[in-house]
Amino acid sequence: MIYGLTPLGIVHTVISLVAVVAGLIALVRYKEIALATRTGRVYVIATVLTCLTGFGIFQHGGFGVPHVLGIVTLVVLGTAMLAERSQTFGKLSAYVAVVCYSLTFFFHMIPGVTETATRLPLGAPLVADRDASPALQGTIGALFIVFLIGATVQVLRVRATRQRGALDGLRMLG
Repeated sequence: MIYGLTPLGIVHTVISLVAVVAGLIALVRYKEIALATRTGRVYVIATVLTCLTGFGIFQHGGFGVPHVLGIVTLVVLGTAMLAERSQTFGKLSAYVAVVCYSLTFFFHMIPGVTETATRLPLGAPLVADRDASPALQGTIGALFIVFLIGATVQVLRVRATRQRGALDGLRMLG
């Protein structure tokens, strides 16, 4: 075991880091995660693999909150992909896609912060009890606020893009 990780845990962690890096690149470069970009596709594939490998990890007993988060992540990711690839949500599809992809990125942060804080530094982790740490809960709460701000900016960006597209269409008619 390395840092308390099983071989599956190591693979899971590496894949999740690929997802997080791809998600960060997509968010910085394109202002959103989308299947239309290579980094978006890498993010989606790595996120799915992160969830699937996570289902085989039972470090804290049996089926638990991390497994539920994996299921929820897959459902939200599927919703984002459906919204991006179809008009299932009508005029809201573009909004649903960007918010859902960003929500899955936030979901990566929950176990990422939790596992890092409960394992590092080696021998003297920052957090002893993942369930009773106000610092850990506060950090995740702050990350949720960052998600809300980012999602709001993305929604406003999609709205502005749609309005510009509508105005361009009107100019072509006139």
